[in-house]
Amino acid sequence: MIPARDDDGYADLRSYAALGDGDTVALVAEDGSVDWYPVPHLDSHPVFARLLDAPAGGSVELRPVDEFTVERAYVPGTNVLSTVFTTAQGRVRVTDSIDTGVAGRLPWGELARRVEGLDGEVAMRWTVAPGTGLGRYQPWCDRTQHGPVLRVGTVSIGVRTSGTGEPVVEHRSIGGGFTTSAGSRHLIAVLSTENEPLPLPDADAIVANIDRTVDRWKQWSTLLHYDGPWADAVIRSALALKLLQNRSGAIAAAATTSVPENPDGEKNWDYRFAWVRDAAYTLHALIRLGDREEVHAAMSWLLRVVRDQGADAEVFTRLDGGTPDDERRLDVPGWRGIGPVVEGNRAAGQLQLGIYGDLFEIVTLYSSEGYVLDIATARLLARIADHTCDVWQQADHGIWELLEREHYTNSKMSCWHALDRAVHLAEVGQIPGTADRWRRERDLIRDWIEENCWSDEQGCYTAYPGTDRLDASVLLGAVGGYDRGPRMQATCDALRRELGRGPLLYRYSGADKEEGTFVACAYWMVAALAETGRTDEATELMGELVPLANDVGLYSEMIAEDGTFLGNLPQGLGHLALMTAALTLIEKY
Repeated sequence: MIPARDDDGYADLRSYAALGDGDTVALVAEDGSVDWYPVPHLDSHPVFARLLDAPAGGSVELRPVDEFTVERAYVPGTNVLSTVFTTAQGRVRVTDSIDTGVAGRLPWGELARRVEGLDGEVAMRWTVAPGTGLGRYQPWCDRTQHGPVLRVGTVSIGVRTSGTGEPVVEHRSIGGGFTTSAGSRHLIAVLSTENEPLPLPDADAIVANIDRTVDRWKQWSTLLHYDGPWADAVIRSALALKLLQNRSGAIAAAATTSVPENPDGEKNWDYRFAWVRDAAYTLHALIRLGDREEVHAAMSWLLRVVRDQGADAEVFTRLDGGTPDDERRLDVPGWRGIGPVVEGNRAAGQLQLGIYGDLFEIVTLYSSEGYVLDIATARLLARIADHTCDVWQQADHGIWELLEREHYTNSKMSCWHALDRAVHLAEVGQIPGTADRWRRERDLIRDWIEENCWSDEQGCYTAYPGTDRLDASVLLGAVGGYDRGPRMQATCDALRRELGRGPLLYRYSGADKEEGTFVACAYWMVAALAETGRTDEATELMGELVPLANDVGLYSEMIAEDGTFLGNLPQGLGHLALMTAALTLIEKY
């Protein structure tokens, strides 16, 4: 049967596979429709945005005319998608790629869709129909001397085809139809630029780029060193994270904005920004997988941002390093009519103490791999350690960016972690300072946590002092080395009792009434169990979680209790947590 969409034209979130080239990410539904594709950058206004605006968002459709079934998978070791459509008359394979060129990333966008007839005959139809850029523009077709060009604001879109017959050019779209036979080959490619001339390469060059892109992805993924169980899931997660890293080294939290966390709405966020937290976790995983080149690029970006901002660094930035925009609501319906659709993020400017532990953890691991810090960075880190000593007693918004400021347990543990790593860096000569103050404050933080954040009545660490509410982010205290003893073991048990739903885990007490379970939290539980010596339980839990990905191995931010995906996708933190859990487990075997 044809993969289902609802009556308004929205696909299930589990339906999406992701393509990318280091500049942007496209989402392809099971029925062959590209429903999300911002150009030229991941955080640009999306010219194809059916994901959030089925009536006017735009898409690139390619599918059989008759009823069909679908089997699909990534080409192994790549972010190139292979989909086989089967009809009563025959079968056809579509290979989807956002292409790279001879010298690496192309200076234009090139979404290529190669069609191969496998057997029988299959009538196909295709349409390239850009949308309004989430309510900003009216697309139109400019009939140039080199063929029709679709204009959407400052973006120009050309279409190159081969073996698809004469295209049908409408006022706002280009499309057509063709029939495959065994061994036949066809191509539809979408070329794009912004405020630049539009190149229109011939079909043979585009086909060569598809093959070249496959080879480049395979070359990169074969550099990753992982020899353990769940290898397919680990490498797929690394490839998903690679999609979210742009050429500057910045790592986006997710590829989308405003995909709802709550089916009732009002929990829709823009994740197309680079969080220091996510960069640190990504670097941690990639270092352990042996990817030195990407680690250096991402580390350089992270330290450049921190140097620019100083000791009181922001928790996230734009992908170009700039200050995030304030949140703004757009007049479009949202996925399945669940709004709001927003750009920008209201968490800008929040105090989140967790940033300090994240930063020092990754610098410690980075330096342990043979990297030597430059003098300016070393001095800045010493100032940040001093700043951590000054601010750790303040209430903050916590890792979940909540509106209420509290003395969140996870934030205090992260400050302990920052100073513990700062002491180590000073002792090995990577940063200046005697570290006496850092050592004393680190010990004071531990005393404060144990006195105020542990509840004898609950038998666990609570979310913050004086509450009976629990918070799954406390599990990071085990991952970071704050506590791997009886208290953390008891906290793991308490979290599974109160926040657990099967293998999954909600973020904090009460979250079950307002959102889905949080994928990263479940994998943090795996890592925490492993770090506290409960490797058998951790292994069993890992085995239950990995199959909850979609058919191509991707996760959204959240999973509802019925298995429905919720939240932005693909989301980096969940894939990072999977990698961390797997890497932690193999170290314990």
